[in-house]
Amino acid sequence: MKILPVLILATSISALADVRLPAIVSDNMVLLQDTKANVWGWAEAGEKVTVKLRDTSVSATADEKGRWSTKLEGLKPGLAGDMTVAGKNTLTVKNVAVGEVWLASGQSNMEWIVKNAKDAEAEVAACNFPELRVFTVAKKASATPLDDVTGKWAVATPENAPLFSAVGYYFSREVHKKLKVPLGLIHSSWGGTPVETWIPASGMNSNPAFGEHWKKKQADYLQAKLAYDELLKAHKEAAEKAKAEGQPAPRAPRAPDGPNDLFAAPMGLYNGMIAPLTPYTIRGALWYQGESNAGLNNRGNMPLYAPLFATMILSWRFEFARAQNIPREESEFSFIFVQLANYFPKREEPTDSYWAQIREAQLSTLEVPRTEMAVIIDLGEANDIHPKNKQDVGKRLALAALAGTYFEETEYSGPIYGGMQVEDGKIRLNFSHAEGLKAQDGGAIKGFAVAGEDKKFQWAEVSLEGDHVVVSSPNVAKPVAVRYGWADNPNCNLVNSANLPASPFRTDKWEQNPPEGSAAK
Repeated sequence: MKILPVLILATSISALADVRLPAIVSDNMVLLQDTKANVWGWAEAGEKVTVKLRDTSVSATADEKGRWSTKLEGLKPGLAGDMTVAGKNTLTVKNVAVGEVWLASGQSNMEWIVKNAKDAEAEVAACNFPELRVFTVAKKASATPLDDVTGKWAVATPENAPLFSAVGYYFSREVHKKLKVPLGLIHSSWGGTPVETWIPASGMNSNPAFGEHWKKKQADYLQAKLAYDELLKAHKEAAEKAKAEGQPAPRAPRAPDGPNDLFAAPMGLYNGMIAPLTPYTIRGALWYQGESNAGLNNRGNMPLYAPLFATMILSWRFEFARAQNIPREESEFSFIFVQLANYFPKREEPTDSYWAQIREAQLSTLEVPRTEMAVIIDLGEANDIHPKNKQDVGKRLALAALAGTYFEETEYSGPIYGGMQVEDGKIRLNFSHAEGLKAQDGGAIKGFAVAGEDKKFQWAEVSLEGDHVVVSSPNVAKPVAVRYGWADNPNCNLVNSANLPASPFRTDKWEQNPPEGSAAK
């Protein structure tokens, strides 16, 4: 009977010595081609671990904390078979592929799954891509960085497709079909989240102002909760009335972020859902977020959205390089993001807009090296914050990747504002990506407004002159500023010869005062 504790102890020591792998280094995984693809895990301190795939074999020694990592260099694309990881025990990772790897993150429009998007039945039935795999990270917030996630790789089949991120899948499908190599998508998103929660400590600590908004939100929580309770009461009454009239219920108000809401706190989701992925070698990242930062809970932080977003991109690159122990320039991966779509009722007259301010911040982020932006100002729905057409969102992200990351010679962006000149009562606007400027619907160009020193905007008359747009108004004798698509849901239709829409913009920096009800949720 005294032997039993000894056997238990021996079994425990043996288990501690076993080589272990993170969830993402698992069956059906995709490793990045033609680079130093990192593989890592845990073992007994000082234990030698050997990783073998095809004809490549590399070894590493576990450090004093039992962590080891090694790199498979110069892997050629294709189905690579099984990978073995051997120390005191041997693990086999089955059906490994080598190709391209992208990380997709953000909030609910990135999280939105195929079965809830446009043409779901046909898209699911057509999903048969054995070399395309998706790893979906389970939701988890944390006060400190974690070293592993929960999830598994799923091959793109009709059985697995319904639960894929729709935007991520349609992007991956386009790139996979174009490059004709395996593609792995790592999907890690959470609906209703602000950008702050996706930023690591290294980024949040780079600017003292970044944490002040959260502190103020916590201090104001009790008052915000009382206001929310009143909104919830009013919503319940409105929902009952809509039901009685056979109408859809209005969207419920979102509860304010409380003291224990790690999913909304700075760093909370980075720690739980991105930090464990940083040792994985990726080609680039996709991002679809911003709605929450335009909402009631985060408007006090809106002026910081641009520096927060830029900091997030730069700090992700920094953390991926640090986790893989490589020079930062080797991990300056591509970062492609979606500008907010049109949403909410249209307004007849020029107005200020919270959503337009977020789009402006996103546009300014193109100044960060190796970034591209997909404009979808024509794909939104007035009554649904989750537009169903995810195919075109994925295609526009793919265009940006194919041109910016894979150097394909193709137009990948709609017109981007580049400067202005005042000319005798008119303003001439310069654009890049401006070949073949035209109205998307074939009619008159809409969406431009001009203002004089009085800051009162009037709809503009528009003429096209090559890659220039000339705007004026009989009601503005001396125009000084122009806005285009500056509304929650603007009437705007400027595109280029590739039928890609122009990004909304403004030339002024005047203080904003959006009307009541503007992007209120």
